[in-house]
Amino acid sequence: MPTISEKILSRAAGKQVAADDFVIANIDYSMAHDGTGVLAVKAFKEMGIKKVWDPGRIIIPFDHYTPAHTDTGAKLHHGIRQWVREQGITNFFDIGEGICHQVLPENGFALPGKLIIGADSHSCTYGAFGALATGVGATDMAEIFASGKLWLRVPQTIRITVEGKLSKGVSAKDLTLNIIKNIGTDGANYKAIEYYGETINDLSMAQRMTLCNMSIEMGAKTGIVPADEKTFTFLNGKAKEKYEPVYADENATYCEDLYYDVANLEPQIAKPHEVDNVFNISELVGTQLDQVFIGSCTNGRYEDLEIVAKILNGKQVKTRTIVLPASRSILIKATESGIISTLLKAGAVIAPPGCGPCLGAHQGVICEGETCLSTSNRNFKGRMGAGGLIYLSSPQTAAASALRGEIADPREVI
Repeated sequence: MPTISEKILSRAAGKQVAADDFVIANIDYSMAHDGTGVLAVKAFKEMGIKKVWDPGRIIIPFDHYTPAHTDTGAKLHHGIRQWVREQGITNFFDIGEGICHQVLPENGFALPGKLIIGADSHSCTYGAFGALATGVGATDMAEIFASGKLWLRVPQTIRITVEGKLSKGVSAKDLTLNIIKNIGTDGANYKAIEYYGETINDLSMAQRMTLCNMSIEMGAKTGIVPADEKTFTFLNGKAKEKYEPVYADENATYCEDLYYDVANLEPQIAKPHEVDNVFNISELVGTQLDQVFIGSCTNGRYEDLEIVAKILNGKQVKTRTIVLPASRSILIKATESGIISTLLKAGAVIAPPGCGPCLGAHQGVICEGETCLSTSNRNFKGRMGAGGLIYLSSPQTAAASALRGEIADPREVI
């Protein structure tokens, strides 16, 4: 019996499909940011196609190199803006609007039951809303721009059930890192992951986005949390169109069925240079830091900034701390609530909404020999600067560590 992915792809292909079938699927929404958009637009033009398939279903956010930090970046932005105007693309989000994976949900594009393709590997974030979302390369995105269709293999599905209550100071990021530690960076290659259980039900939408965002770090094609009342509440007044939630059949066929209990889970840290090189924080307390980065499509949302502000309130950071809100709306809300003032008074640097140092472009790149604790999703060698060391953690751990200038257990300060 079908899983969520099989049902969504059956609808998108116009026929009943099952795992390992090859299909030509109709895409509901497609996205390319400034980093990949320039390549997709170039490939689209080389195809000789004059007009995109549907300008209302293409989303172009600028987030990777914003504001433009070189003349090359400025030229890149200029070219995409010109193409957007020529094609009449209405869903264009210029510099400062935020990270693509936050902009799409905020603006009602991440919808249950939809097939969403992004020219970015962390497009699987939208699975937090019960969508089938995945990333592709620029040439595939150009094909979608031209036809609204894409060739796909229907993935097999892993069911992950998580039970228990997360302890104080332990978050969805810690859960995610622990799962990746156990499955490995290639343990779910081209698989869909469906998340179930008491713990998942208790997660906020922001935390579910963190969970699904990092499904790609296990090699997964997508990660999906079935839509529920929290999903519908978030989408109320935002949804771009009507949607129909999709759920797996009770006796759906899974290639693996995994179970986790988080009752005794402690904060987790991924050491350089692999995302699955994960340890309990107790093994790494005291590791000296040169920088703390709080932000990215994984952990730059309002509730992330809120918990960081609570930890830093009235105190001073002991290492340089860079904070990037994931979107303009988050920055506005955090400003109006006093969070930004709290962070600034604590010594943090607030950068404009976007990806910033996460991809090693600007606004916080580290040099050889420096160590950064980051709330982002990747710590590969050279990711944030050649020769630097990247540790991954939750916002709580990052905030506690910023106060001490070394990796610290957030349970001691919360």
